Amino acid sequence: MTPLGGLDALFLHLETQATPMHVGALHLLDPPADGGDLFAAIERHVAARLSASPVFTRRLRTLPLSIANPVWVGGSVDLAHHLKRERLPRPGTTAQLEAAVSRLHAQRLDRGRPLWQFVFLDGLADGGFALYTKVHHAAVDGTAGVALARALLDAAPGSSSDASATAGRVFPGGQAGSGAATLLGLALAHNGHAGLDLLRKAPAIVRAGFGLLRGAASGALAARLRHVRLAPMSVFNEPIDARRSIATASLPLAPFRAVADRHAVTVNDVVLAVVGGALRRYLAVRDLLPGPAMLAAMPVSLRASGDTQMNTQATMAQVSLATDIADPLGRLRAIHAAAGAAKSMSRGLRPAFGLTLPSIGVPWLVTAAAALHGTGGLSGRLPRLANVVVSNVPGPAVPLYFAGARLRTWWPLSIVEHGLGLNITVLRYLESLDFGLVAAQRLVPDAGPLAQDLRLAFDELVSAALPSERTKGQRVAAGHRAPRSRRAAAAPPHGQRRGGRRTG
Repeated sequence: MTPLGGLDALFLHLETQATPMHVGALHLLDPPADGGDLFAAIERHVAARLSASPVFTRRLRTLPLSIANPVWVGGSVDLAHHLKRERLPRPGTTAQLEAAVSRLHAQRLDRGRPLWQFVFLDGLADGGFALYTKVHHAAVDGTAGVALARALLDAAPGSSSDASATAGRVFPGGQAGSGAATLLGLALAHNGHAGLDLLRKAPAIVRAGFGLLRGAASGALAARLRHVRLAPMSVFNEPIDARRSIATASLPLAPFRAVADRHAVTVNDVVLAVVGGALRRYLAVRDLLPGPAMLAAMPVSLRASGDTQMNTQATMAQVSLATDIADPLGRLRAIHAAAGAAKSMSRGLRPAFGLTLPSIGVPWLVTAAAALHGTGGLSGRLPRLANVVVSNVPGPAVPLYFAGARLRTWWPLSIVEHGLGLNITVLRYLESLDFGLVAAQRLVPDAGPLAQDLRLAFDELVSAALPSERTKGQRVAAGHRAPRSRRAAAAPPHGQRRGGRRTG
């Protein structure tokens, strides 16, 4: 039995019906070369890989009275529950695929079972297939999710799966002693270790604090804090319900690298500049663009190189998206300065982020706070630290195969919350940056126009940053809907009207 860490457990305690706390991905798959039943091959493949990661077999065990964080215990796996199959209605368009995934992403995982599920979708218009995956954020963060996927994927079409594995079979897992006394003893031991960990790391935390004070004395801290402020009100910062709106986009990696090299910035800065440009376009045509620059909450990984533990190791940094700047190059320069300051602040406080904290009473407090934040309406009255979440996750640069089928895309899908109703996550796969947009449908009824604005903002930035280079034909178009007309893209979303007021 393994107790959940503080950050992993936080995703459990914050979960409500309106705010499922799982992360996922959407992949397009090429048909298998042998023309066989791909879903049956996937069942055999997953059955043979269950031992490749503890995420597939462990489940939660709650402590008596939820006095402290739950623990992971071994358990059985019923593949009939974890592997599902759905067929898209004709003609199987990208819009229909995204609508199906929007519905699936709104459904919470069953906490009585291992916290993962895969859904195989066929009926696509091009004859290919899609795979939607989701795993609870208490089990993995973005980087651990990629490592988990690699446990399932192969570098060549031939799968090493055991062909004798039986589809739908219940696979037993090891069961540790899990009586009430054992669980309470484990909780006490965990909290004791957490207290010792706090004492052990206290000197490093004190040194980090003195480092900030020295920075304040030298003016360096003031320069960093200049970028820290409250976010303006936007349409994305309202309470949400469980409905989701999902869209995807893929953009070629080479122009991002070229822009970064030409202007001495990072690829992540260029990604943020494209996102800022897209939000500016999307909101401006609806008369909903805030005057001050919008802010993004940007996850910063605390994971050491080579660390593949199946848990969450990240914190959040605040960075400007410079949506108040019309010039794409001016926006890029402003974002570069803001992102550098945010990362520097995170590195300076890193010793405090890795703490193992006591958890006695935490489930009660956080669950109550989550209820007040959502149904109690606090999300609409509390100061806003960010308008959207933007995350950049490193991914594989080589083609990968699942049960013999080649993955064509790797669109990541993440979490939205009350007061943060839009999440844009990007993952590098092959020579493409795959964007997954997850929005609360109440606030963004159709995320498709926003995905199209991402492509337009990308074209605008590349044209301004690389005026002597032609990028025509570089866009990765496979799997995308045809571009909508500008008139359709500019139409205000249902329930909104120009001027920034909601009509119902």
